[in-house]
Amino acid sequence: MKTVAQLGEDALIARLVQDAPLQSSVILGPGDDCAVVQGPSAGRCLLLKTDVVVEGAHFTAETAPEWVGRKALARVLSDVAAMGGTPEHATVTLLLPGETAVSWAEAAYAGLHELARQHGVSVVGGETAWSPLRILSVHLTGSVAEAAWARRDAARMGDGIWVTGRLGGSLAGHHLTFSPRLEQGRWLVAEAGVRAMMDLSDGLARDLPRLARASGVGFEVDWDQLPCQPGCNRDQAWGDGEDYELLFTLPASGENDLLANWQRRFSEIPLTRIGRITAPGQGETRPTGGWDAFDAGQKPSGQVGG
Repeated sequence: MKTVAQLGEDALIARLVQDAPLQSSVILGPGDDCAVVQGPSAGRCLLLKTDVVVEGAHFTAETAPEWVGRKALARVLSDVAAMGGTPEHATVTLLLPGETAVSWAEAAYAGLHELARQHGVSVVGGETAWSPLRILSVHLTGSVAEAAWARRDAARMGDGIWVTGRLGGSLAGHHLTFSPRLEQGRWLVAEAGVRAMMDLSDGLARDLPRLARASGVGFEVDWDQLPCQPGCNRDQAWGDGEDYELLFTLPASGENDLLANWQRRFSEIPLTRIGRITAPGQGETRPTGGWDAFDAGQKPSGQVGG
């Protein structure tokens, strides 16, 4: 009997969603950062996303609860950013052992609520239940313009490959303190015309091949151009995971305007061309790495904030 660890996260998801019922209102179903469905008003589409943080996998028992709650919401905000969308409403499911201090739960929600206020998100409900581990799951809705949003399957041969920010350093605390690139994602779609984009949650080593597979293309990475967090090397930038930066592609004809306009708009955030999209089957093979949800050998993310 094959286990889910032997199969791997991507292959498991492919099996689970292959017979998923999809009604005519679904514009983009499983396989992207968010699902896209017809919205209630003309000219807008609805985004749907769920994510989870689990004790022992995404945080430790020593992680400050405010950071746990913040991370639970920040992860889904990053997915909405990757679509070029605006977040709107969230529901929260909280699973806890019975011996958990009430103050822990209150602090986790305080961290989540603070980030929600910063981004105009209404927290409208949820669920609580018992669990042997502390688990926080957030379901988020958002919206995008009907004709202007990004997806994973729109990269084209010859496009440049770009990332925002710097990569690596998740175990040093970045996985808790990152800022979802919501404003930048909307700008890239609306002003730069980006149509192929995703967020870097599992690391460039896993997420870039995912974008390439979805688009039916290959890729080449300029290893020397990977933008590293201070104190990190290129291997860590490639494979640590939980960067929550934006990975996107753009035709070469738009690169000069992209850089000039980005520097005027977001001068404090680096923007780096790290490679190019190639024909299917072409390109370099890089070391493996990144995050797989069912790899028991991976270490849980570390502590920040006491």
